[in-house]
Amino acid sequence: MSASEISHMTYQQYRTAQKLVRECCNYDCGNCLLLDNGEEYVCPQSITYSLICKWFLATVLPLDAGLRATLFPPPTVRRRRCRECGRPFAPPRHNTLYCSTCAAERAKRSKRAWAKKNRADV
Repeated sequence: MSASEISHMTYQQYRTAQKLVRECCNYDCGNCLLLDNGEEYVCPQSITYSLICKWFLATVLPLDAGLRATLFPPPTVRRRRCRECGRPFAPPRHNTLYCSTCAAERAKRSKRAWAKKNRADV
């Protein structure tokens, strides 16, 4: 997770996350057992408004679906209509004009036309 991807929580989200931090299996009286290397280390998730603990993100945050949904909204899927058949489809790239079925048919037609043209030249 890069610095630009780190989510910053509002105060209410922070308070909700504080309650969840105590559910973490590595949380021990404000310290993180996972980071403990002989001396006590404060749980980073309990002292910041950012989501920086990978363990918290992977195992604890899914316990509160509402908080997870507000911090990580589902990506919006942009729909487009196929120029060949007119059915809506989700394009894999920004410049895709045809659905996968029509794209395959157009490729076949193009290949046939190319082969026909090259056979006639010989």
